[in-house]
Order: sequence, then structure tokens, then C-alpha cells
Amino acid sequence: MDFDSVGFEGTRSGSHDLRVRLDPAEHDPRSDTAALCAAGPVVPVVLPGGVAAWLVTRHQAGRAVLADSRFVKDIGAWRAWRSGEVPRSWPLAPLLTVANMTTATAGDHTRLRAPLARAFTVRRVERLRPRVEELTGLLLDGLAAGPATEPVELRERFAHPLPVNVICELFGVPGGRRDRLRSLCGALFGTPAAPVGPAEILATHRELRAALSGLLEAKRARPGDDLTSALVASGEGALSATELVDTLLLMIVAGHETTVNLLVNAVYALLAHPRQLALARSGQVAWNAVVEEVLRWDPPVANFPFRYALCDVDLAGHTIRAGDPVMLSYTAFGRDPEQHGPGAASFDITREPTRHLAFGHGIHHCLGAPLARLEAAVALPALFERFTELALYEPERPPQRRPGLVFNGLRELPVVLAPRGA
Repeated sequence: MDFDSVGFEGTRSGSHDLRVRLDPAEHDPRSDTAALCAAGPVVPVVLPGGVAAWLVTRHQAGRAVLADSRFVKDIGAWRAWRSGEVPRSWPLAPLLTVANMTTATAGDHTRLRAPLARAFTVRRVERLRPRVEELTGLLLDGLAAGPATEPVELRERFAHPLPVNVICELFGVPGGRRDRLRSLCGALFGTPAAPVGPAEILATHRELRAALSGLLEAKRARPGDDLTSALVASGEGALSATELVDTLLLMIVAGHETTVNLLVNAVYALLAHPRQLALARSGQVAWNAVVEEVLRWDPPVANFPFRYALCDVDLAGHTIRAGDPVMLSYTAFGRDPEQHGPGAASFDITREPTRHLAFGHGIHHCLGAPLARLEAAVALPALFERFTELALYEPERPPQRRPGLVFNGLRELPVVLAPRGA
């Protein structure tokens, strides 16, 4: 993490402050967490492209922002965006300009969320449990069919296909469309060997939106018992064509990428902490508690942009000026000792339950939280019960993180199902 003494319009004193330069291409999203927390609950940062923002690093300050109506999600409130200082080709722009509930405020947010909130019920999610169990079993069968002592890339073979298949079934994506959808989602985030630039991101967004528009048209013509059909039925007249596409984009893309990270981060945490794994395997600690600790300690989202101040707001001793963008650091929230105690940096599935913000808070609490929890609570015990000798392929070499500012997950997770000589 680099510190540079530069001015920032929103500082309390108006003088020069230390501004943190965040470069997701060079840093593990979690590597700077301790230094960021030490820098204060609200830190001025510079993002790629020289974009200035505030980063909130403490749980209570983050919770306050999430609940404060003076911080809105309408990009029109961002001073630097309105003035053209931030170009429309900025890599994060597609995330900030979509027309769905993640970029909406107040009445618009309620209008955009309502169709899915009615369809995405706990009962509907729970009905998926047998299918999640079945899909998990099929993936484990596939793993078991190979040599037990040869390395297996668990992200690609297990953590990725499970949530992709589940979300496609939930939203009624036909089998013929799934491969293309998976390919576009993968291209959106790039791979270690083929990172994506601004032009590629924008082109992929356009193609992905066109594919989802085609799915919506298919469901209008022939609705089924799925969430895309439910979204069409309840959203027609209330949501524009653009809003329907962008809402579907949010639920399918975010609905699988975050769960992939949750699964792969959980498996790595347990394999790297064998005593914790033994507690879960023995039944001394429930798997639901394991899932919650992973969400706190290594959440699937690193940082989430943006909320914009409608007026000058005092936040944890800093004055956030009207029009300033505010980003929330979920990795830092989970390691905040003021919220989680002096052992916040430790992975401990036996800790007393503490509230975390991995799924947000208030009106923006993640609709997909029940599904993510269900998938993890099914997949993790099934994996470790099936392969009792599962181990890291190279335990002395921590796996690399996927570069990125928003999502927090591993590039890959090589494991062996049974050690050599076992």
C-alpha cells in the first residue's frame, strides 16, 4: 500500500492529508486491511485512474453509512462524474451506471427491489435444497472419478460450477444458453492469464446485456416457474426494459460470483486451519457457524463502490463534502477489533456470534443472502465428508488472490483428495 501526500477536498482540515493509493492489480484485497484500519475509520484513497474517494474501514462507521439517507447511490450526485473529471470509460463505470437496485435510492430502490423481493422468498430458496444437494453430489462424483493423489483445481471443478448451475436453474436459464452466459460472466472478470481492460469490460457488458435481454424475451413468450418469469410478470409496467435487464444482470452475475468466492475462501480457510476443520467435522461446531465466520473473516466482496454524499456529512471525525464518493471496505469491517474483539484477525469458528456486514445492512441487505448461505451449508460438509483426507496441494505456498477492487476470492485452489502414500 502506497501513501502519497496529496490534497483531498473532503478532508476535515482542508490541508494536505495522506491519501492511500489502492492498486487491485498489485495487491491482495485483504493485504492492506490492518494498515487501512490503523489509518482510521474513514480514509481518503486514490483508485485506479486517479479517481479520489473515501474508504470506510470500521464496522460502525460502515453501518452508519449504510443506514444514512444522506448517502445516496444515484451517480448523478457524484461531483467528479457530473463535471466529466471521471471518464465514462473508467473500468468501474458499468458497475455504477446500471439501472438496478444497487444504484438506486429511496423510492426508486423500493420499486426496483420489490419484484424480486416478492419472488426471491426464503420458501422458494429452501425448495432448492434437494437440488443443491443433488448438484453437489454430482460434482463430488466427478472429482472422485479422477486420481486421488493428483492435483485438482477446486475453484474450477467445484466452487464455480455449483453456484453457476444453481443460479441458472433458479432463473430458468435454458441449458442451451448457459455455456454462453458462463463464458460472458468469466470474460467480465477476466482470468489470471487474460486480464480485461476498460474496452473489453464495456464490450462484454453490452454482449451480456443483449444475452439477458434475449432471455427476458423468451420468458415473455413462454413463462415458466422461475425467477426470470416472475420478474417479467411482476416488473412489467413497474420497471423499464433497461431496468429489467440490469436487474437480471445483478442477480445472475453477482448471485454466482460472490458465492464462488464464499465457497473457495471457506475451503481454503478450513484447510489452512486444521484444528478449526476438525471441530466442524466432529460436529462440535455447526457448519452454519463456519459459514458465518468465513463471511466475517474473508468475505466474498472486498470493497463496494459507491455512495455519494448529498450534503456535507461528519463521519467519524471527517467531513465528507457534498458530491464526494464513499466506498465501503467489507474486508476491513470483518477484521475490525472494535466490533469483533482483539482476536478479529484470527479465523475462529468457535467465537461468539457477532454481527458482520458481509451481506450489507438496512434496505440494501443482499436479497441473495439465504441462497448463498444454503449453498455453502450444503456444499462444505458434503465436500469434507466425501474426501476425509482433502489437503492443499502446496500447503507452503498460499494461493494467489484474484486481482480486483470489488470481489475477494482466490485465483485457484489446487488440492489433492488424498495425499501421496495415503
